[in-house]
Amino acid sequence: MDYKRLFDIFFGITILFFISPLIIIFCLIIYFYDRSNPLYISTRVGRNGKKFKIFKIRTMVKNADKIGGTSTKKSDKRLLPVGKIIRKLKLDEFTQIINVINGTMSFVGPRPNTPIDVSMYSLKEEELLFIRPGITDFSSIVFADEGDILDSFENPDLAYNQLIRPWKSKLGLFYIKKSSLTLDLKLMFLTILNTINRDKALFILSKIIKNNGGSSELINVVRRKNDLLPTAPPGFLYPIEKI
Repeated sequence: MDYKRLFDIFFGITILFFISPLIIIFCLIIYFYDRSNPLYISTRVGRNGKKFKIFKIRTMVKNADKIGGTSTKKSDKRLLPVGKIIRKLKLDEFTQIINVINGTMSFVGPRPNTPIDVSMYSLKEEELLFIRPGITDFSSIVFADEGDILDSFENPDLAYNQLIRPWKSKLGLFYIKKSSLTLDLKLMFLTILNTINRDKALFILSKIIKNNGGSSELINVVRRKNDLLPTAPPGFLYPIEKI
């Protein structure tokens, strides 16, 4: 068993012990709101392309995935009132510690995608499946405002694939090359800092990218000072469609 797995198990059990009361409180709020399962359990693709069930606190109406796309705008009508608060604070990710403990995920690693999203991967993007997916990584910090980015687009799924997916994939591939326990600890700290002081978190993150040999283009995106433009995902020459 490697150091990363040992860290995930020990830290996962410790964190789950302390945050379980908070998880229970929000689950009860959601249950009493619509008398439905407060957990959202869906299929994701993990290491070596193996499918697994991911656990999240439900932030949307029941069967939301059947009445809309996979991307969520800030103003998405499927969001529950309390769901907006949960998403803003990233509390819906807490239950994924269960996935960390059972070995389907790690604390840090490329975010896992749905089978539909993975089916659109280029050969280069398939390298993201070489390691366990994670609760957080570079892109989780950079695109913590994903709902805001997609809010002005009529087709959020298309906008996601044009504006966010290319950089999520590039950042995920960059993480795989530079992965270390030290980097994991830095990313976990910055994930927390990002909820308190986003500008500082992005500045520190850009320095980490630079110090690890990241391109000026990647550094610029991490700083998030300019509007995102349609970009081809790694392995593709051009965006598949225009927004």
